[in-house]
Amino acid sequence: MATRTTKPKKSPAPDEPAVCQPCGGTGNVPTTVRVGRKRRPVGQQDGLCLNCLGSGTNPDA
Repeated sequence: MATRTTKPKKSPAPDEPAVCQPCGGTGNVPTTVRVGRKRRPVGQQDGLCLNCLGSGTNPDA
């Protein structure tokens, strides 16, 4: 009988990195824009997420 040969096992696919909680993986968070002496809010603009620094991945994972 012929000897059996085994194929090398494939390594599992790498897991997806964990998503950052404050920005939801986008890297941007809404920041309120305030104007005037009474600092009334007039709208929102995108700001850089300070938790992940714009990468969108959780730095603790």
